[in-house]
Amino acid sequence: MNKYYVLKNFLKYVSLNVIGMIGLSCYILVDTFFVSKALGSNGLAALNFSISIYCLINGAGLMIGIGGATKYSILKSQNEDEKANSIFSNTVIIGMVVGIILLIIGIFLSTSIAKLLGADGTTLTMASNYLTTILCFSPFFILNNIMLAFIRNDGNPRLSMAAMLTGSFSNIVLDYIFIFPLSMGMFGAAFATGLAPIISLCILSSYFVKRKNNFEFIKCKVNIKIIKSILGLGLSAFITEISSGLVLILFNLVILDLTGIVGVAAYGIVSNVALVVISIFTGIAQGIQPLLSEGYGKNDSILIKRVLKYAIILSSGLATVIYILTFLLSDNIIVVFNSENNSELIPIATSGLRLYFTGFFFAGYNIIIAAFLSATAKMKSAFVVSIMRGCIAIIPILFILRAFFGMNGVWLSFTFAEIITTITAIMFLTKLKSKEQKNVEIINY
Repeated sequence: MNKYYVLKNFLKYVSLNVIGMIGLSCYILVDTFFVSKALGSNGLAALNFSISIYCLINGAGLMIGIGGATKYSILKSQNEDEKANSIFSNTVIIGMVVGIILLIIGIFLSTSIAKLLGADGTTLTMASNYLTTILCFSPFFILNNIMLAFIRNDGNPRLSMAAMLTGSFSNIVLDYIFIFPLSMGMFGAAFATGLAPIISLCILSSYFVKRKNNFEFIKCKVNIKIIKSILGLGLSAFITEISSGLVLILFNLVILDLTGIVGVAAYGIVSNVALVVISIFTGIAQGIQPLLSEGYGKNDSILIKRVLKYAIILSSGLATVIYILTFLLSDNIIVVFNSENNSELIPIATSGLRLYFTGFFFAGYNIIIAAFLSATAKMKSAFVVSIMRGCIAIIPILFILRAFFGMNGVWLSFTFAEIITTITAIMFLTKLKSKEQKNVEIINY
Protein backbone atom coordinates (compact mmCIF):
# COMPACT_ATOMS: atom_id res chain seq x y z
CA MET A 1 0.00 0.00 0.00
CA ASN A 2 1.34 3.44 -0.96
CA LYS A 3 2.83 5.17 2.10
CA TYR A 4 1.17 8.49 1.22
CA TYR A 5 -2.21 6.76 1.10
CA VAL A 6 -1.51 5.24 4.52
CA LEU A 7 -0.44 8.63 5.91
CA LYS A 8 -3.57 10.28 4.48
CA ASN A 9 -5.84 7.67 6.11
CA PHE A 10 -3.84 7.87 9.34
CA LEU A 11 -4.26 11.65 9.55
CA LYS A 12 -7.95 11.40 8.66
CA TYR A 13 -8.87 8.80 11.27
CA VAL A 14 -6.59 10.11 14.01
CA SER A 15 -7.47 13.82 13.65
CA LEU A 16 -11.22 13.14 13.65
CA ASN A 17 -10.98 10.80 16.64
CA VAL A 18 -8.73 13.09 18.67
CA ILE A 19 -11.15 16.00 18.15
CA GLY A 20 -14.09 13.77 19.05
CA MET A 21 -12.41 12.32 22.15
CA ILE A 22 -11.49 15.78 23.40
CA GLY A 23 -15.18 16.58 23.05
CA LEU A 24 -16.12 13.49 25.09
CA SER A 25 -13.58 14.29 27.80
CA CYS A 26 -15.10 17.75 28.13
CA TYR A 27 -18.22 16.09 29.61
CA ILE A 28 -16.50 16.02 33.00
CA LEU A 29 -14.26 19.06 32.47
CA VAL A 30 -17.33 21.23 31.86
CA ASP A 31 -18.96 19.79 34.99
CA THR A 32 -15.79 20.66 36.90
CA PHE A 33 -15.78 24.26 35.66
CA PHE A 34 -19.44 25.00 36.42
CA VAL A 35 -19.48 23.07 39.71
CA SER A 36 -16.37 24.95 40.91
CA LYS A 37 -18.10 28.25 40.09
CA ALA A 38 -21.42 27.34 41.73
CA LEU A 39 -20.42 25.08 44.64
CA GLY A 40 -16.78 25.96 45.39
CA SER A 41 -14.14 23.60 46.85
CA ASN A 42 -16.68 21.22 48.42
CA GLY A 43 -18.45 20.79 45.11
CA LEU A 44 -15.13 20.28 43.32
CA ALA A 45 -14.08 17.64 45.86
CA ALA A 46 -17.47 15.87 45.65
CA LEU A 47 -17.22 15.75 41.87
CA ASN A 48 -13.68 14.40 42.09
CA PHE A 49 -14.89 11.59 44.36
CA SER A 50 -17.48 10.70 41.69
CA ILE A 51 -15.39 10.82 38.50
CA SER A 52 -13.93 7.35 39.01
CA ILE A 53 -17.41 5.86 38.53
CA TYR A 54 -17.85 7.81 35.28
CA CYS A 55 -14.52 6.29 34.18
CA LEU A 56 -15.95 2.85 34.99
CA ILE A 57 -19.06 3.47 32.85
CA ASN A 58 -17.07 4.94 29.98
CA GLY A 59 -14.48 2.17 30.25
CA ALA A 60 -17.18 -0.51 30.01
CA GLY A 61 -18.58 1.21 26.91
CA LEU A 62 -15.14 1.45 25.31
CA MET A 63 -14.31 -2.18 26.08
CA ILE A 64 -17.53 -3.49 24.57
CA GLY A 65 -17.61 -1.02 21.66
CA ILE A 66 -13.95 -1.16 20.61
CA GLY A 67 -13.74 -4.91 21.20
CA GLY A 68 -16.79 -5.55 19.04
CA ALA A 69 -15.75 -3.06 16.35
CA THR A 70 -12.23 -4.53 16.17
CA LYS A 71 -13.61 -8.03 15.58
CA TYR A 72 -16.12 -6.59 13.09
CA SER A 73 -13.36 -4.80 11.14
CA ILE A 74 -11.21 -7.95 10.94
CA LEU A 75 -14.16 -10.04 9.66
CA LYS A 76 -15.23 -7.38 7.13
CA SER A 77 -11.71 -7.23 5.69
CA GLN A 78 -12.02 -11.01 5.20
CA ASN A 79 -15.51 -10.65 3.57
CA GLU A 80 -17.25 -12.50 6.43
CA ASP A 81 -20.36 -10.27 6.40
CA GLU A 82 -22.76 -12.58 8.25
CA LYS A 83 -20.28 -13.20 11.07
CA ALA A 84 -19.63 -9.44 11.24
CA ASN A 85 -23.36 -8.77 11.77
CA SER A 86 -23.44 -11.43 14.47
CA ILE A 87 -20.60 -9.60 16.22
CA PHE A 88 -22.56 -6.32 16.14
CA SER A 89 -25.71 -8.00 17.52
CA ASN A 90 -23.84 -9.68 20.39
CA THR A 91 -22.05 -6.41 21.15
CA VAL A 92 -25.33 -4.49 21.53
CA ILE A 93 -26.84 -7.23 23.71
CA ILE A 94 -23.91 -7.40 26.15
CA GLY A 95 -23.73 -3.59 26.20
CA MET A 96 -27.37 -3.26 27.25
CA VAL A 97 -27.04 -5.97 29.91
CA VAL A 98 -24.03 -4.21 31.49
CA GLY A 99 -25.79 -0.82 31.23
CA ILE A 100 -28.89 -2.09 33.05
CA ILE A 101 -26.79 -3.66 35.82
CA LEU A 102 -25.02 -0.32 36.38
CA LEU A 103 -28.39 1.49 36.36
CA ILE A 104 -29.68 -0.80 39.15
CA ILE A 105 -26.48 -0.22 41.15
CA GLY A 106 -27.01 3.53 40.76
CA ILE A 107 -30.54 3.39 42.15
CA PHE A 108 -29.72 1.33 45.25
CA LEU A 109 -26.02 1.76 46.09
CA SER A 110 -24.91 5.31 45.18
CA THR A 111 -24.62 6.58 48.75
CA SER A 112 -22.63 3.51 49.84
CA ILE A 113 -20.30 3.92 46.86
CA ALA A 114 -19.80 7.63 47.63
CA LYS A 115 -18.78 6.75 51.21
CA LEU A 116 -16.32 4.14 49.98
CA LEU A 117 -14.77 6.73 47.66
CA GLY A 118 -14.07 9.06 50.61
CA ALA A 119 -17.03 11.47 50.57
CA ASP A 120 -18.59 12.59 53.87
CA GLY A 121 -20.75 15.40 55.25
CA THR A 122 -21.65 17.95 52.56
CA THR A 123 -19.57 16.20 49.92
CA LEU A 124 -21.43 12.91 50.56
CA THR A 125 -24.83 14.36 49.60
CA MET A 126 -23.47 16.00 46.45
CA ALA A 127 -21.41 12.97 45.40
CA SER A 128 -24.36 10.62 45.99
CA ASN A 129 -26.68 12.78 43.84
CA TYR A 130 -24.13 12.90 41.03
CA LEU A 131 -23.48 9.14 41.12
CA THR A 132 -27.17 8.20 41.13
CA THR A 133 -27.87 10.33 38.07
CA ILE A 134 -24.79 9.29 36.08
CA LEU A 135 -25.31 5.58 36.75
CA CYS A 136 -28.97 5.78 35.67
CA PHE A 137 -27.78 6.98 32.25
CA SER A 138 -25.29 4.06 31.92
CA PRO A 139 -27.20 2.26 29.09
CA PHE A 140 -26.99 5.40 26.95
CA PHE A 141 -23.29 6.00 27.64
CA ILE A 142 -22.48 2.40 26.69
CA LEU A 143 -24.71 2.27 23.59
CA ASN A 144 -23.21 5.57 22.42
CA ASN A 145 -19.68 4.15 22.70
CA ILE A 146 -20.73 1.03 20.77
CA MET A 147 -22.29 3.01 17.91
CA LEU A 148 -19.36 5.44 17.74
CA ALA A 149 -16.89 2.55 17.42
CA PHE A 150 -18.87 0.59 14.81
CA ILE A 151 -19.64 3.61 12.62
CA ARG A 152 -15.97 4.65 12.79
CA ASN A 153 -14.88 1.14 11.79
CA ASP A 154 -17.51 1.11 9.04
CA GLY A 155 -15.60 3.90 7.30
CA ASN A 156 -17.31 7.01 8.67
CA PRO A 157 -15.07 8.58 11.34
CA ARG A 158 -16.43 12.01 10.38
CA LEU A 159 -19.95 11.20 11.64
CA SER A 160 -18.52 9.73 14.85
CA MET A 161 -16.61 12.97 15.44
CA ALA A 162 -19.70 15.10 14.69
CA ALA A 163 -21.77 13.08 17.19
CA MET A 164 -19.13 13.35 19.93
CA LEU A 165 -18.75 17.11 19.44
CA THR A 166 -22.51 17.70 19.33
CA GLY A 167 -22.93 15.77 22.57
CA SER A 168 -20.13 17.75 24.18
CA PHE A 169 -21.48 21.13 23.04
CA SER A 170 -24.97 20.27 24.27
CA ASN A 171 -23.44 19.31 27.63
CA ILE A 172 -21.84 22.74 27.92
CA VAL A 173 -25.11 24.55 27.18
CA LEU A 174 -27.24 22.32 29.41
CA ASP A 175 -24.70 22.46 32.25
CA TYR A 176 -24.95 26.22 32.34
CA ILE A 177 -28.77 26.22 32.13
CA PHE A 178 -29.27 23.55 34.80
CA ILE A 179 -26.66 24.83 37.28
CA PHE A 180 -27.21 28.60 37.08
CA PRO A 181 -30.64 29.76 35.78
CA LEU A 182 -32.42 26.64 37.12
CA SER A 183 -30.21 26.26 40.26
CA MET A 184 -30.20 22.44 40.03
CA GLY A 185 -26.73 22.12 41.59
CA MET A 186 -24.88 18.81 41.40
CA PHE A 187 -27.92 16.99 40.00
CA GLY A 188 -28.05 19.53 37.14
CA ALA A 189 -24.40 18.87 36.27
CA ALA A 190 -24.95 15.10 36.19
CA PHE A 191 -28.26 15.40 34.30
CA ALA A 192 -26.65 17.52 31.58
CA THR A 193 -23.83 15.00 31.22
CA GLY A 194 -26.33 12.12 31.06
CA LEU A 195 -28.33 13.78 28.26
CA ALA A 196 -25.20 14.27 26.11
CA PRO A 197 -24.90 10.62 24.88
CA ILE A 198 -28.62 10.60 24.03
CA ILE A 199 -28.12 13.65 21.81
CA SER A 200 -25.04 11.99 20.30
CA LEU A 201 -27.09 8.86 19.51
CA CYS A 202 -29.68 11.01 17.73
CA ILE A 203 -26.92 12.29 15.42
CA LEU A 204 -25.62 8.75 14.82
CA SER A 205 -29.11 7.50 13.95
CA SER A 206 -28.88 9.40 10.64
CA TYR A 207 -26.42 6.72 9.51
CA PHE A 208 -29.17 4.13 9.66
CA VAL A 209 -31.95 6.40 8.38
CA LYS A 210 -29.91 7.10 5.24
CA ARG A 211 -29.09 3.36 4.97
CA LYS A 212 -25.33 3.93 4.84
CA ASN A 213 -24.60 1.18 7.35
CA ASN A 214 -22.87 -2.01 6.29
CA PHE A 215 -23.79 -3.70 9.57
CA GLU A 216 -27.17 -4.48 11.08
CA PHE A 217 -28.77 -6.08 14.12
CA ILE A 218 -29.81 -9.65 13.29
CA LYS A 219 -31.64 -12.36 15.23
CA CYS A 220 -28.99 -14.59 16.72
CA LYS A 221 -28.23 -16.54 19.86
CA VAL A 222 -26.00 -14.92 22.44
CA ASN A 223 -22.68 -16.65 21.85
CA ILE A 224 -20.43 -16.88 24.92
CA LYS A 225 -17.36 -17.48 22.74
CA ILE A 226 -18.07 -14.33 20.72
CA ILE A 227 -18.65 -12.29 23.89
CA LYS A 228 -15.34 -13.49 25.35
CA SER A 229 -13.60 -12.47 22.12
CA ILE A 230 -15.26 -9.02 22.15
CA LEU A 231 -14.36 -8.37 25.78
CA GLY A 232 -10.83 -9.70 25.28
CA LEU A 233 -10.14 -7.40 22.31
CA GLY A 234 -11.56 -4.40 24.16
CA LEU A 235 -9.97 -5.15 27.52
CA SER A 236 -6.96 -2.88 27.04
CA ALA A 237 -9.29 0.06 26.26
CA PHE A 238 -11.27 -0.72 29.43
CA ILE A 239 -8.16 -0.91 31.59
CA THR A 240 -6.78 2.30 30.06
CA GLU A 241 -9.98 4.11 31.01
CA ILE A 242 -10.61 2.40 34.34
CA SER A 243 -7.02 3.03 35.41
CA SER A 244 -7.85 6.74 35.45
CA GLY A 245 -10.69 5.97 37.85
CA LEU A 246 -8.54 3.71 40.02
CA VAL A 247 -5.79 6.33 40.21
CA LEU A 248 -8.41 8.93 41.16
CA ILE A 249 -9.67 6.81 44.05
CA LEU A 250 -6.18 6.05 45.38
CA PHE A 251 -4.94 9.61 44.99
CA ASN A 252 -8.07 11.05 46.63
CA LEU A 253 -7.64 8.86 49.69
CA VAL A 254 -3.89 9.50 50.00
CA ILE A 255 -4.21 13.26 49.38
CA LEU A 256 -7.16 13.52 51.79
CA ASP A 257 -4.86 12.11 54.48
CA LEU A 258 -1.98 14.44 53.56
CA THR A 259 -3.67 17.80 52.89
CA GLY A 260 -7.42 17.42 53.47
CA ILE A 261 -10.28 18.62 51.24
CA VAL A 262 -8.19 21.47 49.76
CA GLY A 263 -5.68 18.93 48.44
CA VAL A 264 -8.48 16.83 46.95
CA ALA A 265 -9.88 19.96 45.25
CA ALA A 266 -6.40 20.73 43.87
CA TYR A 267 -6.15 17.19 42.58
CA GLY A 268 -9.59 17.68 41.04
CA ILE A 269 -8.07 20.37 38.82
CA VAL A 270 -5.03 18.25 37.92
CA SER A 271 -7.01 15.07 37.24
CA ASN A 272 -9.66 16.76 35.10
CA VAL A 273 -7.12 18.47 32.89
CA ALA A 274 -5.25 15.14 32.75
CA LEU A 275 -8.42 13.39 31.54
CA VAL A 276 -8.49 15.74 28.55
CA VAL A 277 -4.84 14.97 27.78
CA ILE A 278 -5.48 11.22 28.14
CA SER A 279 -8.36 11.62 25.67
CA ILE A 280 -5.92 12.97 23.07
CA PHE A 281 -3.78 9.84 23.25
CA THR A 282 -6.90 7.66 23.43
CA GLY A 283 -8.10 9.43 20.28
CA ILE A 284 -4.87 8.48 18.51
CA ALA A 285 -5.24 4.88 19.73
CA GLN A 286 -8.86 4.68 18.57
CA GLY A 287 -7.98 6.33 15.27
CA ILE A 288 -5.31 3.77 14.38
CA GLN A 289 -7.41 0.78 15.51
CA PRO A 290 -9.48 0.39 12.29
CA LEU A 291 -6.31 0.67 10.16
CA LEU A 292 -4.38 -1.82 12.30
CA SER A 293 -7.28 -4.29 12.35
CA GLU A 294 -7.63 -4.01 8.57
CA GLY A 295 -3.90 -4.65 8.18
CA TYR A 296 -4.09 -7.61 10.54
CA GLY A 297 -7.10 -9.07 8.70
CA LYS A 298 -5.29 -8.78 5.36
CA ASN A 299 -1.94 -9.89 6.84
CA ASP A 300 -0.39 -6.59 5.70
CA SER A 301 2.63 -6.08 8.00
CA ILE A 302 3.83 -3.00 6.08
CA LEU A 303 0.56 -1.15 6.74
CA ILE A 304 0.68 -2.09 10.43
CA LYS A 305 4.30 -0.93 10.89
CA ARG A 306 3.72 2.39 9.14
CA VAL A 307 0.60 3.21 11.14
CA LEU A 308 2.35 2.33 14.42
CA LYS A 309 5.39 4.45 13.47
CA TYR A 310 3.23 7.49 12.66
CA ALA A 311 1.29 7.09 15.93
CA ILE A 312 4.42 6.96 18.10
CA ILE A 313 5.97 10.02 16.40
CA LEU A 314 2.73 12.00 16.79
CA SER A 315 2.33 10.95 20.42
CA SER A 316 5.89 12.04 21.31
CA GLY A 317 5.44 15.42 19.63
CA LEU A 318 2.10 16.10 21.31
CA ALA A 319 3.43 15.08 24.74
CA THR A 320 6.21 17.65 24.42
CA VAL A 321 3.88 20.46 23.34
CA ILE A 322 1.34 19.63 26.07
CA TYR A 323 3.95 19.64 28.83
CA ILE A 324 5.46 22.96 27.74
CA LEU A 325 2.02 24.61 27.59
CA THR A 326 0.99 23.15 30.97
CA PHE A 327 4.22 24.30 32.63
CA LEU A 328 3.92 27.83 31.25
CA LEU A 329 0.17 28.22 31.76
CA SER A 330 -0.30 26.37 35.07
CA ASP A 331 -1.32 29.54 36.94
CA ASN A 332 -3.92 30.41 34.28
CA ILE A 333 -5.37 26.87 34.37
CA ILE A 334 -5.76 26.98 38.17
CA VAL A 335 -7.46 30.41 38.14
CA VAL A 336 -10.22 29.04 35.88
CA PHE A 337 -11.27 26.46 38.50
CA ASN A 338 -10.38 28.33 41.72
CA SER A 339 -13.54 30.44 41.98
CA GLU A 340 -13.04 31.06 45.73
CA ASN A 341 -9.43 32.28 45.19
CA ASN A 342 -8.29 29.73 47.78
CA SER A 343 -4.63 30.57 48.46
CA GLU A 344 -3.92 27.10 49.93
CA LEU A 345 -5.06 25.40 46.73
CA ILE A 346 -2.78 27.30 44.32
CA PRO A 347 0.70 25.95 45.31
CA ILE A 348 -0.60 22.35 45.60
CA ALA A 349 -2.26 22.45 42.16
CA THR A 350 0.71 24.22 40.53
CA SER A 351 3.16 21.62 41.79
CA GLY A 352 0.72 18.90 40.74
CA LEU A 353 0.37 20.08 37.15
CA ARG A 354 4.12 20.46 36.65
CA LEU A 355 5.13 17.13 38.20
CA TYR A 356 2.19 14.89 37.28
CA PHE A 357 2.25 15.89 33.60
CA THR A 358 5.82 14.62 33.10
CA GLY A 359 4.17 11.20 32.99
CA PHE A 360 2.55 11.93 29.63
CA PHE A 361 5.90 11.58 27.85
CA PHE A 362 5.47 7.85 28.55
CA ALA A 363 1.68 7.45 28.96
CA GLY A 364 0.92 8.30 25.32
CA TYR A 365 3.37 5.67 24.10
CA ASN A 366 1.91 3.05 26.47
CA ILE A 367 -1.69 3.71 25.41
CA ILE A 368 -0.77 3.40 21.73
CA ILE A 369 1.21 0.17 22.21
CA ALA A 370 -1.67 -1.37 24.18
CA ALA A 371 -4.07 -0.39 21.37
CA PHE A 372 -1.69 -1.81 18.74
CA LEU A 373 -1.42 -5.14 20.55
CA SER A 374 -5.20 -5.31 21.02
CA ALA A 375 -6.04 -4.35 17.41
CA THR A 376 -3.72 -7.09 16.12
CA ALA A 377 -5.26 -9.71 18.45
CA LYS A 378 -2.29 -9.88 20.88
CA MET A 379 -4.78 -9.85 23.75
CA LYS A 380 -2.52 -11.20 26.52
CA SER A 381 0.27 -8.72 25.79
CA ALA A 382 -2.23 -5.86 25.53
CA PHE A 383 -3.71 -6.87 28.88
CA VAL A 384 -0.32 -6.94 30.61
CA VAL A 385 0.68 -3.48 29.30
CA SER A 386 -2.70 -2.02 30.26
CA ILE A 387 -2.88 -3.59 33.73
CA MET A 388 0.73 -2.59 34.41
CA ARG A 389 -0.02 1.12 33.95
CA GLY A 390 -3.47 0.75 35.48
CA CYS A 391 -2.57 -0.61 38.91
CA ILE A 392 0.33 -3.06 39.18
CA ALA A 393 3.00 -0.36 38.89
CA ILE A 394 1.29 2.69 40.34
CA ILE A 395 -0.10 1.26 43.60
CA PRO A 396 3.22 0.31 45.25
CA ILE A 397 5.03 3.31 43.75
CA LEU A 398 2.36 5.71 45.09
CA PHE A 399 2.82 4.55 48.68
CA ILE A 400 6.62 4.33 48.48
CA LEU A 401 7.08 7.84 47.05
CA ARG A 402 4.42 9.30 49.35
CA ALA A 403 6.36 7.98 52.37
CA PHE A 404 9.61 9.64 51.24
CA PHE A 405 8.49 12.79 49.40
CA GLY A 406 4.95 13.58 50.57
CA MET A 407 2.79 15.36 47.97
CA ASN A 408 5.63 15.60 45.44
CA GLY A 409 5.94 11.83 45.66
CA VAL A 410 2.21 11.46 45.00
CA TRP A 411 2.45 13.56 41.84
CA LEU A 412 5.58 11.75 40.57
CA SER A 413 4.18 8.26 41.17
CA PHE A 414 2.19 8.56 37.91
CA THR A 415 5.39 9.27 35.97
CA PHE A 416 7.39 6.42 37.50
CA ALA A 417 4.55 3.95 36.90
CA GLU A 418 4.41 4.95 33.22
CA ILE A 419 8.19 4.55 32.88
CA ILE A 420 7.99 0.98 34.22
CA THR A 421 5.11 0.28 31.82
CA THR A 422 7.12 1.64 28.89
CA ILE A 423 9.96 -0.76 29.69
CA THR A 424 7.43 -3.63 29.75
CA ALA A 425 5.90 -2.52 26.42
CA ILE A 426 9.33 -2.32 24.76
CA MET A 427 10.06 -5.87 25.93
CA PHE A 428 6.85 -7.12 24.28
CA LEU A 429 7.63 -5.30 21.02
CA THR A 430 11.19 -6.66 20.97
CA LYS A 431 9.87 -10.20 21.53
CA LEU A 432 7.28 -9.72 18.78
CA LYS A 433 9.90 -8.40 16.34
CA SER A 434 12.20 -11.31 17.12
CA LYS A 435 9.37 -13.78 16.47
CA GLU A 436 8.58 -12.15 13.10
CA GLN A 437 12.24 -12.34 12.04
CA LYS A 438 12.36 -16.06 12.91
CA ASN A 439 9.21 -16.68 10.84
CA VAL A 440 10.76 -14.86 7.85
CA GLU A 441 13.95 -16.94 8.18
CA ILE A 442 11.93 -20.18 8.25
CA ILE A 443 9.96 -19.15 5.12
CA ASN A 444 13.16 -18.19 3.25
CA TYR A 445 14.80 -21.44 4.30
